[in-house]
Amino acid sequence: STGLTEEQKEFQKVAFDFAAKEMAPHMAEWDQKEIFPVETMRRAAQLGFGGIYVKPDVGGSGLSRLDTSVIFEALSTGCTSTTAYMSIHNMCVWMIDTFGNEEQRHKFCPSLCSMEKFASYCLTEPGSGSDAASLLTSAERKGDTYILNGSKAFISGGGDTDVYVVMCRTGGPGPKGISCLVLEKGTPGLSFGKKEKKVGWNSQPTRAVIFEDCAVPVANRLGAEGQGFNIAMKGLNGGRINIASCSLGAAHACVLLAQEHLTVRKQFGEPLANNQYLQFRLAEMATRLVAARLLVRHAARALQEGREDAAVLCSMAKLFATDECFGICNQALQMHGGYGYLKDYAVQQFVRDIRVHQILEGTNEVMRMIVARNLLQ
Repeated sequence: STGLTEEQKEFQKVAFDFAAKEMAPHMAEWDQKEIFPVETMRRAAQLGFGGIYVKPDVGGSGLSRLDTSVIFEALSTGCTSTTAYMSIHNMCVWMIDTFGNEEQRHKFCPSLCSMEKFASYCLTEPGSGSDAASLLTSAERKGDTYILNGSKAFISGGGDTDVYVVMCRTGGPGPKGISCLVLEKGTPGLSFGKKEKKVGWNSQPTRAVIFEDCAVPVANRLGAEGQGFNIAMKGLNGGRINIASCSLGAAHACVLLAQEHLTVRKQFGEPLANNQYLQFRLAEMATRLVAARLLVRHAARALQEGREDAAVLCSMAKLFATDECFGICNQALQMHGGYGYLKDYAVQQFVRDIRVHQILEGTNEVMRMIVARNLLQ
């Protein structure tokens, strides 16, 4: 909590307490039984965590990007997978709040901020992942509706959520032909693929989302036609900070687990904590965690202030934090020896849940491209 205001320390404490009492005791069960913990998330929403950086007039908490990062880091110590879904949900609500008109904001945001309803972000397709601008899902305008056809892949919450923020092609090829539509569950022609079996992130379902002649009212379009790619990327800048913050929480938890294990476990007649090699590794883990946290918080401030370098700092933060924090969690598992590989020990779940953070919200290879492009312009 170094460098945080008294108010931010309060948010942090509330989030840590919620993570310890409401999430950590159930983390392993949610993972093993693949439970989407809807009621737990609704209790989190009662604390204001359903629309953290959404305006208060539609039920949001109206907090800053730094506040949001602090909250997601703290929640992630209790269950990284569930917190990561909540971060995606928050990103979707923010997109509707920011780019929607007054009617759209008041229609969708209140029930999403309370988590009475849940949202999914639909950008990735079977044939377009990193090359998002090549997406093929089409929306053809007919009078007051768009007829939506295509499919999305790897959608967090897909099938279990109520609102889908969909990037689709209303114009020609490339990013300028993409628009953003909000689709509600129950729309005729909307269906879902099988629930994917994943290495981690098991407390949130992942499915393909399929559109077959879905009629979506033009009134459900966010922003102007052709603005969708811009909306998607602006959402992702915040999403990258959010997912980096979830990685910080997992690494934070793993440093504490390693610290405890080294103190308790004895080998060669003395605690592992007396082994200088392991002391050095623990020191490196803590140092890398603090460095990653500082970069994430710096990027969060830049995004909040609308600075010109915000997008590249978000990419740097996502790249550095997700790579470093995975390394920290993996090292913590190694320190546990054979115990680290047992599902009775939480460290292995943090390793499995955090691994995907290097892939989603823009792969870390794409983050490197964004940073390099910025440097070479």
